[in-house]
Amino acid sequence: MGSEDRALRGRWKVLLGGFLLSLMGGVAYAWGVFVVPMMERFGWSRYGATLPFTFFMLVFAFFMVPAGHWQDKKGPSKVAPVGAILFLIAYILSGLVDRFPNPWWLVLSYGFLGGLACALTYSCVAPVARKWFPDKPGLAVSLAVMGFGLAAIFFAPLKARFLIPAYGIESTFLIIGILTSGISLLASRLLKNPPQNWSFYEQCLQSGQCKTVEVRAELAPSQVVGKRLFWELWFIFFLVSTGGFVSLSLISSYGQEVLGLNPLFASLAISVFAGVNGLGRPLAGYLGDRFGILFTMIGAYVLQGLTLVLFGELVLSQVRLYVASAMVGFGYAVNLALFPTLVALCFGIKHLGANYGLVFTAFGVAALVSGIGSWMFDLTGSFTPAFVFSGLMALLGAGLSFLVKRAYRLY
Repeated sequence: MGSEDRALRGRWKVLLGGFLLSLMGGVAYAWGVFVVPMMERFGWSRYGATLPFTFFMLVFAFFMVPAGHWQDKKGPSKVAPVGAILFLIAYILSGLVDRFPNPWWLVLSYGFLGGLACALTYSCVAPVARKWFPDKPGLAVSLAVMGFGLAAIFFAPLKARFLIPAYGIESTFLIIGILTSGISLLASRLLKNPPQNWSFYEQCLQSGQCKTVEVRAELAPSQVVGKRLFWELWFIFFLVSTGGFVSLSLISSYGQEVLGLNPLFASLAISVFAGVNGLGRPLAGYLGDRFGILFTMIGAYVLQGLTLVLFGELVLSQVRLYVASAMVGFGYAVNLALFPTLVALCFGIKHLGANYGLVFTAFGVAALVSGIGSWMFDLTGSFTPAFVFSGLMALLGAGLSFLVKRAYRLY
């Protein structure tokens, strides 16, 4: 068996490494379980208790650009371990919050260092998966990034029901830090780029297997930001992400205040969202490979948009709340699963880490403005304006995706 054949047979372990890295990044993403315990323990406001996570999201999103650039130059096997070690440092320092009981201590430790660690590890996931799987890029990338969406389902209950009650906030940070760093280091050993002069992509093109995902051009980040297509893709990502963030922040409250559900059953809607967001990503990748990336995105965005616009009219029971959460979650899954593949299609694979990082800044901006939903509710006393706003954002994303598909003749 030749070296290329061995590489081809072993490429699936790269997806396992990517999945584990994204799963560990998602552990940090499940911050909500710390909010109430910190308010009770340190007397912080809800704003103060959520501030570290806000900074985490901003640092994570905006440092994806330099992290992706470094990954493109040095490779995932050198960049991901740095992020893994930085996770441990971030969590150890966060565990000292009893000695420095101020939200800004966690902003620096969890928010800045943790966000930077997440950017370093997550920036390695999509590019390496895309390079190894030119024949099924959507499915491969979506499987690799699936862990980020699934992490909250498993680790939020672990923190809330076992670790924090049994060991306290400080020790929970330490335990999670050791777990996250250790698994991330193990996953890093599974990540490597294909061998030099690997001919599998050319074989795919010649056989017709990769025709629908053939790269249009190899562009450096400095060239990408000057392209109108880049800004159109950035705006689509921003629109759909903003709609998802705004609606996600209100779904549980809607279940309690409008449907009269108890907090447990209302919060299950968030679990449904998270589950579909995670498990729906491989389906999104398969559909993208089978029917086209933008075709799949348009369909998912329309479904998400109509669900949110009609939320107040349609969601009148517990079951309907869960169904609507699943539909919104699938739109979110499609957005995060297919965009790395779309960026590779438009701007190439060589600089995919940095180029996708540039597009991913839209996610950070969306997180920053997501509070507009709560502001609309406070202003009107109704959930409807915020849900309609979220739905219109998704429908605008679908419309712009359709125009991009036609203008650039993208698959």
